[in-house]
Amino acid sequence: MSQDRPTRVRVTAPPRRAAANRPVDLESDSRLDGVYLDSLLAAQLRLAGRLLLVLAFGVGALPLTFFLAPGLAGKLILGIPVPWLLLGVVVYPVLVLMGWLFVVRAERNERDLVDITRQVDR
Repeated sequence: MSQDRPTRVRVTAPPRRAAANRPVDLESDSRLDGVYLDSLLAAQLRLAGRLLLVLAFGVGALPLTFFLAPGLAGKLILGIPVPWLLLGVVVYPVLVLMGWLFVVRAERNERDLVDITRQVDR
């Protein structure tokens, strides 16, 4: 005795910001859209360059610091050498923070581009 049951349908509400999440269609043949894309690429490149400089001078300078100040390299904290603590423990949260900052700022650059293109479309 099998009954024919109707198929269950999941009903959901539309996204709250459906219009804001709508993709922006940039035409590749439009000169203005090309300028927008070039501007976005330049902003993303500047952002990546700044974070790379912070990484190079911040984390990259640690071995040089220990080379130039051998007394600091010989110090112990809780029985662990300071270079091991800094390079093996402290660096990783800094890298995660830098990655998070990069993603947040890159998304902000993309939102700014979307806002500009939507204002021009009006």
